[in-house]
Amino acid sequence: MRAGSGKHHPNTDAAIEHLLASGGKRIRPTLALLAGEMLGAETERTITLAASIEMLHTATLVHDDLIDGSLLRRGLPTLNAQWTPGATVLTGDYIFARAAQLAAQTGSLRLMELFAQTLMTIVNGEITQLFRSRRGDLRQSYYQSIYAKTASLFELAGEAAALLGTSADSSIRPMKDFGYQVGMAFQIVDDILDFAGNQEQVGKPLASDLRQGLVTLPTVHYLEMHPEDPDLVRLLEDAHLDSQALDRLIASIRSSGAIERSLEEAGRYAATAEADLATMPDCREREGLRQLARYTVQRST
Repeated sequence: MRAGSGKHHPNTDAAIEHLLASGGKRIRPTLALLAGEMLGAETERTITLAASIEMLHTATLVHDDLIDGSLLRRGLPTLNAQWTPGATVLTGDYIFARAAQLAAQTGSLRLMELFAQTLMTIVNGEITQLFRSRRGDLRQSYYQSIYAKTASLFELAGEAAALLGTSADSSIRPMKDFGYQVGMAFQIVDDILDFAGNQEQVGKPLASDLRQGLVTLPTVHYLEMHPEDPDLVRLLEDAHLDSQALDRLIASIRSSGAIERSLEEAGRYAATAEADLATMPDCREREGLRQLARYTVQRST
């Protein structure tokens, strides 16, 4: 991912180095590497794909942080905390282009089509969230949102890696679904940790989504259990909640059982992902993918 450094504006290289050095779980490229190796893909092509996926993910984070006004990610300052909005947008654009370049280096036209489709899904999801409504089916809106922002990229990792190793639809389809299921579980657990984790673990202020008016799965469960909660009703009506009301609502969600119900949902997605591996070759990479599916849920404990 650092291979292009030194050829462009030094601030761009410094930004990429800052982003890559900030850590992260690298779970998406790990999924791609394991799936590709399991299905016999050429190692170098799989590595290039994995780097492309991580760069695409990194670019989305740069733009997300700017849109959300986030100053911290993984406990470190975001780019927009240090740079102007214009410079931040252009850096994100550059990283998107670098990700596309890496995807093209795999030599697979079908993979490039998947890459473009995934990028469109991610961007459309962001636009939808910007113009979101807190009315209607909030549960369905939530699922659509987390597919666009998270699961679609996991889905790409599974499907694209499989494409590099085989043309058999009987292998490609399960790996696409594996990525989808793991991605859904991963984002649900992220949303749980936003309520129930600690700030050091999450890397940003707790309950930041709710404070921004975003409805995630724990809030959906709480709404289904307590539809008349006055604080939640006001929030859904786009009314401004003062800090005291927000803290009260957050405490209510935490103590309601909504967190536990959300974790059960994440567990069901992870279990379905494991089931997708049943027809895959019996090898250490398959076991690695099984452990990855379990990790998405276990990190909540």
